[in-house]
Amino acid sequence: MGAVTIIEASPTAPGRRASKPMNVSALGMASSDEELVARSRGGDVDSFNQLVTRWERPIYALAYRVIGREEDARDVCQETFLRAFRALGGFKGQAKFSSWLYRITLNLCRDWIRRERRTPIAQAPEGVDLIELASESAPSESIEELVARREMGRAIARVMAELPDEQRTAIILKEYHGLTFQEIADLLDCPLSTVKTRLYQGLTVIRRQLTEAGVNR
Repeated sequence: MGAVTIIEASPTAPGRRASKPMNVSALGMASSDEELVARSRGGDVDSFNQLVTRWERPIYALAYRVIGREEDARDVCQETFLRAFRALGGFKGQAKFSSWLYRITLNLCRDWIRRERRTPIAQAPEGVDLIELASESAPSESIEELVARREMGRAIARVMAELPDEQRTAIILKEYHGLTFQEIADLLDCPLSTVKTRLYQGLTVIRRQLTEAGVNR
């Protein structure tokens, strides 16, 4: 997903170009999320656009893994940053900025699922960590091994699509996005033990159905 500028500096004086995100990586001066948020709250639009550039791929990936539709995931990603920009004044920094974005994204995904009355499409996202699949094939991997790995990814995606929303969300956040149990609990406003139970139950179902389908790990 290519980088997009969500917010432009406004107003722009006649004859002047609209402000563009600064390429901080090229300058070797990457700021922390906290610093960029603080400057954004002070009206620095470039700083917010840097946050967009930094987080748009993870946010899009989360939306895509939850609802499984590329166009709708892009819409959710765009709306996430628009809502974050509008609500930035109310962000107190009690949670990480990324966790706050994830919360907005998940709420939008749930709204989409309720509105469209659809279940997620079975997708095979890259890097299925929970079954120790590599996101890219190894140089020594044969065609047969590559096909088998992709088939396993599709099989897992089909099972994931049938899981209850709570279990699927816990697995996505833990296995694909690397959040800790506590971060997930804070994000979902539920006890730590509940997160662990949802993850265990979801992974148990995945392993059992893969075994029943004859898919080797």
